[in-house]
Amino acid sequence: MEELFDITDENGFVTGQTVTRSEAHDKGIMHRTAHIWIVRKNGDSYQVLLQKRSAEKESFPSMYDTSSAGHIQAGDEPLETAQRELFEELGIRANEGDLTYAGKFHIKYAMGFHGKMFRDNEVAFVYVYEKPVDETKLVLQTEEVEGVRWFDLEEVIEGCKHRDGTFCVPTEGLETVMRYLGYTKE
Repeated sequence: MEELFDITDENGFVTGQTVTRSEAHDKGIMHRTAHIWIVRKNGDSYQVLLQKRSAEKESFPSMYDTSSAGHIQAGDEPLETAQRELFEELGIRANEGDLTYAGKFHIKYAMGFHGKMFRDNEVAFVYVYEKPVDETKLVLQTEEVEGVRWFDLEEVIEGCKHRDGTFCVPTEGLETVMRYLGYTKE
């Protein structure tokens, strides 16, 4: 059975109606996602652990993206989705206090992937995970994730600015995490 999403307003509040995943992306109907950024301090700067998306993904295949992210199923809440996605994609079991809410932002675009138009219209709820992570011990969901890698935050900022084909992290999500960290470019 196909996934069902709650239809939302511009602020991410559910309207009481649902939509299938395919219809949401065919027609660009607004729905919710949860994005989790794994962050660590590295000297005076920060690093983020990004996942390399599977080559089979319907959007942005084989590009580096947010540490973990996923659609919020109809009836679910953002935090529970964040916890579920982190475990499903990377094998990290996060307790409620392990994830800090950093804010939300809107994603809206239409692009062609694999010869088909993909319309995204989401309100993304952003969480930050700052506990130690040994990337060599993660259990990756191979249908979703090809691999993971630590990047200096500055490298991700520059890569997103120039859209060189390496990163597909949403700029607004990156900016949300930067605000959360109190990071300012010098």
